[in-house]
Amino acid sequence: MKIILDAMGGDNAPMSNVQGALDAVRAGEAEVLLVGDGERLLECLRDLGVGELPQGLEIAHAGQVVTMEDNPALAFKEKKDSSLTVGLNLLNEGAGAAFVSAGSTGALLSAATLLTKRIRGIRRAALAPVVPTGNGGAVLIDCGANAECTPEYLLQFAYMGSYYAQQALGRPEPTVGLLNIGAEPSKGTQLQKDAYPLLQAAGEEGRIRFVGNVEAREAVEGAVDVIVSDGYAGNIFLKALEGTGLFMGRQMKAMFKKNLLTKLAALMVGGGIKEFKKLLDSSEVGGTALLGISKPVFKAHGSSDARAIRNAIRQAVTFSQSGLIDDITAHVDYMRVGGEKKSAEKAEKS
Repeated sequence: MKIILDAMGGDNAPMSNVQGALDAVRAGEAEVLLVGDGERLLECLRDLGVGELPQGLEIAHAGQVVTMEDNPALAFKEKKDSSLTVGLNLLNEGAGAAFVSAGSTGALLSAATLLTKRIRGIRRAALAPVVPTGNGGAVLIDCGANAECTPEYLLQFAYMGSYYAQQALGRPEPTVGLLNIGAEPSKGTQLQKDAYPLLQAAGEEGRIRFVGNVEAREAVEGAVDVIVSDGYAGNIFLKALEGTGLFMGRQMKAMFKKNLLTKLAALMVGGGIKEFKKLLDSSEVGGTALLGISKPVFKAHGSSDARAIRNAIRQAVTFSQSGLIDDITAHVDYMRVGGEKKSAEKAEKS
C-alpha cells in the first residue's frame, strides 16, 4: 500500500520525514510517495547513505512549503505548489491510499476539507487521537479542529469516535462519554446540556453506547473508550495530559538519580519505567486521524521525529484497510439531528 507523505511539513522536516519513510519502506510496512523539494529530499537520502531511490520510495516535486506563519485558511490556495496542496491533490487522484502531514494543523484541516472534501452529511471533520488512559487508551474527539461546536457536531463526533475505537482499539462496543465538569446531565455550558439528550437518544436506540458525562479525571482513569468534546476543551485536555506526562517523566528521572540506592532501584524497575515512558510518548502514537474526510488523512505531531513519522505511516495503512470511512458514510443519516426520520422516509420511498 502506498502512503503519500508531506515531506516538508513539521519542525524536523525534511530529514526526519525522509528517514521515517525510508524506515517504513525498508521494513516492508508501506510504499511511500514523498512530496516536497526533490533536490532537498535526494540530499537527505544521500546524507542517510542512500544513493538511489530504493524500491517502494518515490518523490513528487513540490516547490513551496506551508509554514506556521501562513494563513491556515488560505495557505493551500496561495501556495498551490506546496507539499501540502500537491500531496492532497495526489490523494484525490488516487496516487496513494492515505496522506500524512506533520505540518500546520489548521492548514491541513482547511485543505483537506476543501480539496479532499468531507463525507457527505458530515458537518465538521474532527481530530481524533488515541490518548493513554487506564483502560489501555481512548479516542479523544475533537482535540482542536473545531474550537466552536454545535450539539449536532458532538453527536457526529460520538458516532465517528465510536467507529474509530472499534477499529483502532479493537473495542466491539466502545463506551462513549461526554467530557464535562460533572456527571449530572444539567452540568456544563449550554453546548453540553443540549448535546446530552442527543447522545442519550442515540444510546437508547442502540447506535452508540453512551454512558453519560465524564469528568477529565475519570476519563484519564479509563472510564470510557471514546471521549467526546468540542475542540477547545479537548485540546486543553490533551495538552494537560501531555504536560503531565512530561512533568512526571522529569520528576521520576530526578528521583531515581538522587543517590546510589535510588539508582539501584531504577535498575530493578527499569523495564516498567520504559513501558510507562512509552505509554506517554507521542512518537509511539505517530498520527491523529482526521475523521469525517472522504479519504484517509493523518496529522502527525509537529515535532515528529523519524520514529513518529514511521508510526504515522503504519497507522495510515491500518486506517486505509479498516473500512472506517465506509462505515461512517453508511450511517450518516443517523448522525444528523432528525436523521432517524429522514432515514425512515428514505427507506419508505425506496
